[in-house]
Amino acid sequence: MRWTTTRFDIDLSEPQVMGIVNVTPDSFSDGGRHAGTAAALAHAEALLAQGAHILDIGGESTRPGSPAVPLDEELARVLPVVREAVKLGVPVSVDTYKPEVMRAVLDLGADIVNDIWALRRGDALAVVAAHPRAGVCLMHMHRDPQTMQVAPMDGDVLPAVRAFLRERAQALQALGVARERVVFDPGVGFGKTVAQNFSLLARQRELLDDGFALLAGWSRKSSLGAVTGIETPAARVHASVTAAVLAVDRGAHVVRVHDVRETVEALKVWRAAR
Repeated sequence: MRWTTTRFDIDLSEPQVMGIVNVTPDSFSDGGRHAGTAAALAHAEALLAQGAHILDIGGESTRPGSPAVPLDEELARVLPVVREAVKLGVPVSVDTYKPEVMRAVLDLGADIVNDIWALRRGDALAVVAAHPRAGVCLMHMHRDPQTMQVAPMDGDVLPAVRAFLRERAQALQALGVARERVVFDPGVGFGKTVAQNFSLLARQRELLDDGFALLAGWSRKSSLGAVTGIETPAARVHASVTAAVLAVDRGAHVVRVHDVRETVEALKVWRAAR
């Protein structure tokens, strides 16, 4: 299986580690330590040195209850970083749901749009479809970042998650977007309870039945804190790495992580054991 993106055909026969570059002052996981172009680029280069295969750049926090960032502010945060990151020789993903940001970063050469809204905002579908090779990650989210944990989903969430992702992929394919450009993300923590998140992990292989590659984003999530008792997100390294390895063992092709070095080393052990 391969992930077709703007500049790269990513080989998914081995798990890919996507390193997170938050260009935000209010990230839940790193407290804005990498806000600003210079700091973000230095962090990106450090993640590559640690073994990251893909960089994921985001200019708006999507933690539960987080406020929306104005378009101009997100563009000012993200564009200078993307402009330089595309020179680093690896696929560059941009975490955004705003069509205007998607258009701008794809015009700069970004490879992947990573959208928590699964291209449901404005003309996002058309923007991605208009770039003939751009990769896209479609994520499932219940409600929105402001309310998703106020009233999370009920019962067995896997059928609803799977049906939603299938519908969004079909909407893209109707516009001529090839299956190889699309990756699914079940949206751990986005409107699901702790039990539902772990149920998605336990049954993750069922999400592969439609033939799309899968991305898992467990890194430093509150569900890990709930089962370990670790309240500080940055201290959830061991739990995050464990969840990443379990996700890969259950078929995930890409893991989106903060702790790249630790994840890469753990996956080497996993690979050796196979």
